[in-house]
Amino acid sequence: MRAFIAACLVAGVIIAGAAVVLDSFVQEPVSVAFAEPSTRI
Repeated sequence: MRAFIAACLVAGVIIAGAAVVLDSFVQEPVSVAFAEPSTRI
């Protein structure tokens, strides 16, 4: 039972760390994320 609880805690820490890393690297400014192309077809 202790191993299961420890595994859950470790998984939670890894998930939280991955979320912080992705949040800091993937976020783009609104002007870039919603930029429309200047040329129209």
